[in-house]
Amino acid sequence: MISPASLSPFEAAARLEEFTVIDVRAPGEYASGHVPGALNIPLDRLPEAVPALKSASARGSLLVVCASGVRSTRACEILADADIEAAALAGGTSAWEGDGHGLDRPAGARATWPMERQVRLAAGSLVVAGLVAGRRLPAARWLSAGIGAGLVYSAVTNSCGMAAALAKLPYNRAPHQEADLDATLDALQG
Repeated sequence: MISPASLSPFEAAARLEEFTVIDVRAPGEYASGHVPGALNIPLDRLPEAVPALKSASARGSLLVVCASGVRSTRACEILADADIEAAALAGGTSAWEGDGHGLDRPAGARATWPMERQVRLAAGSLVVAGLVAGRRLPAARWLSAGIGAGLVYSAVTNSCGMAAALAKLPYNRAPHQEADLDATLDALQG
């Protein structure tokens, strides 16, 4: 498979009006700040959005965004498998904001930690819990070993099961996500 195209924040900002921007982060992450004009389609919901994205890509280029570039690259691969061309924003919203470009933040939106930070907290906490519990119950150390193995698998496959699970928690979901996604898909259909 050919690697998806990647644009720097500078390149993307210069051509932003040419793109339909799709943010594949969890709704809570999206609400805490996104590239201006971006539409939210969480990565785990991307397959059901393929027909609408195919329609949108027929009218213009797609730019896919996440926090750091990992999920947007994965999203571009999924779209490529469906014969939809898309480019990923290199470095994601972190690089976008770091390059001096502003993020849209809806009024009243609560800040949610980026998914990568949530994964580090959960994984680290589980490793420490396994080691501490292992002092009394040696078999509990297997929890730490399992988390470590999961992190290795995550790095090798460039996927993250823990992030997928954390994205389903209430604080990572918008209150009316179903309606929001339906409205987004309708808008993409044109």
